[in-house]
Amino acid sequence: MVRRGVLSFALSCLLLLAVAVSSGVQAKEPIVSFWDATIALDSLPAQGHETYRLIHQGGPFPFEKDGVVFGNRERLLPGQKRGYYREYTVRTPGSRNRGVRRIVCGGPSTTPVACFYSADHYASFRKIVP
Repeated sequence: MVRRGVLSFALSCLLLLAVAVSSGVQAKEPIVSFWDATIALDSLPAQGHETYRLIHQGGPFPFEKDGVVFGNRERLLPGQKRGYYREYTVRTPGSRNRGVRRIVCGGPSTTPVACFYSADHYASFRKIVP
């Protein structure tokens, strides 16, 4: 009789755990951690190489918005205080505007701690590995 009660209790706990896990509640963390997706500096498009070089030399940048604070509202990059990240345009050949490609760097402007490449206007990022 005691065994049956213990078994019933264990099954009830497992059922509650299964419901909690499958309920669709998600933490506000990136689906893919920032360190999971990387891109080698040499694999960036030529325009990305140029932007990366300009970032490390402090400019001059071709677009007025280059160097502005990136808010990281979607929290796809590691959490930091506002003002930590700055965004820069990676020219897109044939585009009549800034296009969709960006590099976002965190830390001091000419010696960033980390830079991330987005080929899809901030929908995803890959950490640039020099």
